[in-house]
Order: sequence, then structure tokens, then C-alpha cells
Amino acid sequence: MRNFIDQLRNHSSDDGTESVRTDGGTTTSRSRLFGDSNQSLLERDVVRSAPFWLPPFLLVGLFVYGAIAWNVLLSFTDFTGIGEPNYSALDLENYIIAFTGGTPSWSNLAVDPIWNAAQNTVVLMVAFAAACLVLGLVLAILVDRGIRFENTFRTIYLLPMSLSFVVTAKFWLYMYNPQTGLINILLGAVGIGPVGIIQNPDLKLAGVAFALIWQFSGYAMIVYLAALRTIPTSHFEAARVDGASTVRMYWRVIVPQLRTATVSALVVITVFALKAFDFLFSMYGGYQPGPSADILATRMVREAYANQNWAYGSTIAVILFVLALAIVAPYIYSQYQRGEL
Repeated sequence: MRNFIDQLRNHSSDDGTESVRTDGGTTTSRSRLFGDSNQSLLERDVVRSAPFWLPPFLLVGLFVYGAIAWNVLLSFTDFTGIGEPNYSALDLENYIIAFTGGTPSWSNLAVDPIWNAAQNTVVLMVAFAAACLVLGLVLAILVDRGIRFENTFRTIYLLPMSLSFVVTAKFWLYMYNPQTGLINILLGAVGIGPVGIIQNPDLKLAGVAFALIWQFSGYAMIVYLAALRTIPTSHFEAARVDGASTVRMYWRVIVPQLRTATVSALVVITVFALKAFDFLFSMYGGYQPGPSADILATRMVREAYANQNWAYGSTIAVILFVLALAIVAPYIYSQYQRGEL
């Protein structure tokens, strides 16, 4: 009992201003010096950790989100890269020109609409994403079934993703070479070719999609493999007891449980498709891959740097940003709804 009384004396009094020591003296409480509200504010984790998160937060806010905001503002001007932008006369002319074409007030030359580049962008995204997901799922199932040298195969499949777009483009530029490329050598062995994949307008976009599928199918495989490893073995056993074949078991039981993994991989892959400018620039050697392979990213850079239409290039950049946001925002919202953010 005496120990209990001594412990009570060591705590602060009810008014939070003084505490009684065991020797009979008093000690001024910290709340009397700083006040309860100030004490709670200073001891909050967000305040105490401010030296660590505040500088990068300000830098990202200025150079990322600030740059995005300035780019949006620039898209409403007629800035051509010379002088200072005129922010006093903002209008939607660039967006109208982007979707309808015509001769803008800031140029004497007619400007084509972006529909061709937008169509190529959508085709690349759909074909690239669908093939990556299907191939990644098949590879994940094969690896998950306990094949020999699993770790080796997993590393080999994932290795292309560690390469940059520039390295991948140069590699496939060699592979597609009509005279010395491995693909045309193999086609020639069966009596086909040579096929000028990067020279043929009908095959340019397909060649880009195939190279990107080679690079990112390993990423889809890893995402699916991680999801497959979380499915209880009882699900597999129950399907086998019911007499389901291997194909039917995966199609009816396993694949429906991979919905979250599919959405996650799809978001990343489609965003990479929107960012394929450096791949096309490296493969075709400039801003103009040709109408059959021109995407919004190459059109944006060509308008800004080659044609000196900076405001129009900013307009295309805003459209690209909206497309990326339309892909990412629903995914983030669904993650938030499930309590995973």
C-alpha cells in the first residue's frame, strides 16, 4: 500500500501544474511551462519528424506539382518559346486545334489534330497490356507449378525489365535489322523474308509493341506469381476433388482470385505505354517515327522542341496527364476504399 501511495505522489496533481516528490518537495510540471495545447503540438510525430519530410515535400511540391500547374497554365497561352508567355490572354485555342486541326493564331502553318497519335497510343496500350498480362499469367502458372530451376527462370524472365527503354530499343533495332537481325535470319531459314519491320509502316507499331511485351511480361509474371503463392492449397485440392481439369481449375477457380493482381499490373503497364517516347526516339532516331507509329508522347516533344510550339506541346502534355490520371485515379480510389492506403 505504501508503494502505491508513493507512486501517486510522483504523478502530477489534478490541475496538471505541480507534482509532489516523495521527500515532500514539489516539482513544476512541463504542462505549466508550455501549456497543455503547446505540449501536445510539440510532441506530435508529424512536428518532430518535420526536418525529415518537409524539405523533400517542398522540393516535390515545387518541381513536380508546381511544374504540372505551370504547364497547364502555359497550355492556355500562345507561347512559342521566344520571349515571355502572355498570361493576360488565356483561351482554349490550343485544345480546339488539338482536336479539330487548323491554322492557329500563333503560327502561319496549319496544324494537324492529334487523333492519329491518340489512336496509335490507345492501340499500343491495349495490345501491349493485353499481351503482357496473358503472357505473364502463363509464365507465372508454369513457374508456380514447381518446375526445375525456378529461380533461374524467374530471374531470366524479369531481367529485361531492368533495362532502360533506350537499351531495349537499341537491342531490338539490331534484332529487326533486315540483313543481320536475328529475327530475319530465323525467318530466312524457313523461306520468309527479309522483313523490314521498322521500315514497313504497317509493322512499325507492332514492332514497338512486341519489344515492349518482351520487356514487361516478366513484371506481370512476378505480380501474378506473388498472387498465386497467396492462394491456399485447399482451393486447388477442392477443384481436383470435384474432377476439374487443370485448365478448368485455373480458369474457374484460380484466375478469378487474381483480380487485384491484374488491376495492379495493368495500371503499371499502361502507364509505361504512355511513357514510351524514349523507346520510339531511340528506335527511329528522332521525333518523327512516322504516322503509323506516332504516339502522343512523340507528338508532344516534336511540337515543343522541333516546331517551337511550346504552348501546343504543353496542351498535348496535359492531355497525356489526363489519360494517365484516368488510369491511375480509379485504382488509387479502389485501394483507398479497401483500406489499403
